Amino acid sequence: MEAFDVIRWTTRGLISGSCRPTVIGLENVPKDGPFIVAPNHLSFLDSVIVQALMPRGVAFFAKAEYFTGKGLKGRAMKAFFEAVGSIPVERGEQAASVQALKTLLDILDAGKGIGIYPEGTRSRDGLLYRGRTGVGWLALTTGAPVIPVGLIGTDKLQSIETNAVRPQHFTMKVGEPLYFEKTGPDHSLPARREVTDKIMDAIAELSGQERASGYNQSKSAE
Repeated sequence: MEAFDVIRWTTRGLISGSCRPTVIGLENVPKDGPFIVAPNHLSFLDSVIVQALMPRGVAFFAKAEYFTGKGLKGRAMKAFFEAVGSIPVERGEQAASVQALKTLLDILDAGKGIGIYPEGTRSRDGLLYRGRTGVGWLALTTGAPVIPVGLIGTDKLQSIETNAVRPQHFTMKVGEPLYFEKTGPDHSLPARREVTDKIMDAIAELSGQERASGYNQSKSAE
């Protein structure tokens, strides 16, 4: 058994035992071939939850500093994120983000799963924000099915103000795959916007969140 499987199964056991989550729709994840997971984003733990509970591996972006921490905690975080295939990216540096997006293409070309948060950053007020079009670009460029995911209650596991984790029940709803015509990278911005909006509509139906009219901004950008 590979390190990825060991860490994923161990994390799944910890989450299932301590939180007793309700998980719906895992049968909607394709059994083979590339796929794009698009969840709403309420907690730092969302990526860990999705990676642990999905039946197949899902590679997410992760802040570069998660791979460079010191001490026992830093080494443990690095080991986890490397094992589950997370991709380090320097937040706020556009060139690095573009390169990371291209890295996702390589993963999809290999027939594997990737995860991307259309909102870009965590919602601190519980609203579902307008989707950024990176997910639409990936869907149209590759033709890979998009799996919308609605996370409910994960914000209660860890508040914005603290690193402490409090086990709580939460729900993960996995929606039916969304298929879009493969156009390759040469497609219009309106087409990308239309696809992204359809994905956000599916996420909203699963999560039940109230919609925000604009984009979410990271706290550092305010």
